[in-house]
Amino acid sequence: VQLVESGGGLVQAGDSLRLSCAVSGHTFSSLNMGWFRQLPGKEREFVAVISRSGAFRNYADSVKGRFTISRDNGKNTVYLQMNTLKPEDTAVYLCAADGGIFSSTSQQFDYWGQGTQVTVSS
Repeated sequence: VQLVESGGGLVQAGDSLRLSCAVSGHTFSSLNMGWFRQLPGKEREFVAVISRSGAFRNYADSVKGRFTISRDNGKNTVYLQMNTLKPEDTAVYLCAADGGIFSSTSQQFDYWGQGTQVTVSS
């Protein structure tokens, strides 16, 4: 399974970005999809997860109300719309896929992308 993220960049506080993650090598609609973020030397932090059909979503408290996860099963792509970005959102954002239970725990996810850098300046 290959996951390729895109859409990261350098923005100012208050700006928006939309991240995309294209998935290949697996039946996309059978995968729960998640977004995590990581700073150098730190643990991966859960951001958002969406179920196979898109009916269920869960968010970290730190992004609730600002970020929206969505998916297009016809395009094998999951998105993360990030609004009102803050400097503390700066991190490498990683897309993850899992064929098992719906979970926000990184250990549950079997497949990972390489990540895309998001930098928010104050």
